[in-house]
Amino acid sequence: MRDFYFHVPNTLDEALALLEEHQDDGRPMAGGTALVVLMKQSLLDADHLISLAKVPGLSGIRVESDGLHIGALTHHREVEMSDVVKQHAPLLADVYHHVATVRIRNVATVGGGLAHADPAQDPPPGLIALDAKVKLQSKSGGERIVPINELFTDYYETAIQPGELLTEVIVPALPAGAKATYIKFLPRTADDYATVAVAARAQVENGTVRNLRVALGAAAPTPVHATAVQDALEGQQATAENIRRAAEAVADIVDPLEDFRGSSDYKRDMAVVFTRRALERVLL
Repeated sequence: MRDFYFHVPNTLDEALALLEEHQDDGRPMAGGTALVVLMKQSLLDADHLISLAKVPGLSGIRVESDGLHIGALTHHREVEMSDVVKQHAPLLADVYHHVATVRIRNVATVGGGLAHADPAQDPPPGLIALDAKVKLQSKSGGERIVPINELFTDYYETAIQPGELLTEVIVPALPAGAKATYIKFLPRTADDYATVAVAARAQVENGTVRNLRVALGAAAPTPVHATAVQDALEGQQATAENIRRAAEAVADIVDPLEDFRGSSDYKRDMAVVFTRRALERVLL
């Protein structure tokens, strides 16, 4: 790891000013569980690290009129254990429970994980299925709201611009009567990345599929919002045969990387299988 300057701002304005000043040479640091590893492996360089540890107002969970608000510095473990999350977005409590180990979840932050943009992470598919958004702030550009399914642009890359900081995640309330699930295939240890992961949410009204959302992780260079599956089932009868046909559409929209967890063809097959299983959980 090469030398760098370490800044510890005390306010959000100070943090944004430092990010504005240093642009591509500056990196915000929250829990550091991914950032420090990448720097040690020389996969990421930063001349200026800007710690968010002393910046107030960037953590916590609250409910507002537009849904659940989760501060970027909120730890994964807090989301997993929060009674507020369990009441208003129980899928998220389950999703964050699946992240790595308790030791990691006690340090890793919600915003840091999303900014890291690892496509095999657990939270993005769940957040996409829930129509979540993120708030980005900068010194010169003010605030902007970005739908979570537009945040990830490529492998380890996001729509966050130099000088911007992800400050909050906003999760709308589930439609009345909707069900949601998150499942992943772990052929190795429980704290390993998934071979494939799927989140789904839907309503069934008089046997008809409504408000379906499906997203996959570990299936492409970015999380996959499976709109083809949604289009195939929305407004259709929730039958096993319709679910099977819709799940098969996943094979054409995923692009899994080959690694020791499986070949790309194997992962593509598992994406179809686990999409079908997730759909069966929320529709049958």
